[in-house]
Amino acid sequence: QVQLVESGGGLVQAGGSLRLSCAASGRTFSTMAWFRQAPGKEREFVAGIRWSGGSTNYADSVKGRFTISRDNAKNTVYLQMNSLKPEDTAVYYCAASAVYHSDYKRGYLYWGQGTQVTVSS
Repeated sequence: QVQLVESGGGLVQAGGSLRLSCAASGRTFSTMAWFRQAPGKEREFVAGIRWSGGSTNYADSVKGRFTISRDNAKNTVYLQMNSLKPEDTAVYYCAASAVYHSDYKRGYLYWGQGTQVTVSS
């Protein structure tokens, strides 16, 4: 059974940092990613990483501030978030795809339960 378990969310002041973790189990994946959904808005892609090779892709809104990485030994993906802004406030979801898609934003079958990130001004 596939499980994605997120942790690391919380409340932080603008300009601060948080690191999210997503521990994966149950099978191997091609790509893992982070998405987020703010109140009243659609879910949006934040960052993705290929499990093999480690290539990454970021949404324009987080480039230069967020870093996605993986630890193969721990089957865990991280999202380091720096210089946080109030507009980063959202529920952050970890997602995983077992099938390769050239578009980092597509093809995710497995999802975590979400972790709340709140950035105060």
